[in-house]
Amino acid sequence: MDQKIVDQLRVKLEAEKKLLTEELSGMAKVNPKNPKVWNAVPGETGEDAFRDEEADRIETLEEREAEIIPLEERLHNVEKALNKIATGTYGQCEVCQVPIEAARLEVNPAARTCKQHLDQEPAR
Repeated sequence: MDQKIVDQLRVKLEAEKKLLTEELSGMAKVNPKNPKVWNAVPGETGEDAFRDEEADRIETLEEREAEIIPLEERLHNVEKALNKIATGTYGQCEVCQVPIEAARLEVNPAARTCKQHLDQEPAR
């Protein structure tokens, strides 16, 4: 793959990583024991929270837990793509090892598989 294209995709990946990290930081904190995992944090309430406010806080926490899962997965894929760029292995399908289509990488620079193996993306 042309280095100029890889550099452009790296810039897109770095920008996406920043956005994902900011979004996650607004609703979660990095787990100190496992920095790849984000833990949702509850919304803030005052000391004199009423029961309904506390219930709302718990509901918000549950919603945040559900919201961080896809963001965390996307962040992981972006970081993995950036690591592959650094090691010179970027742009290869993780299933069949052939180059991922340039159009696919343009739309999704963190893509891990070619179009043929789209539904076979390996788990983390």
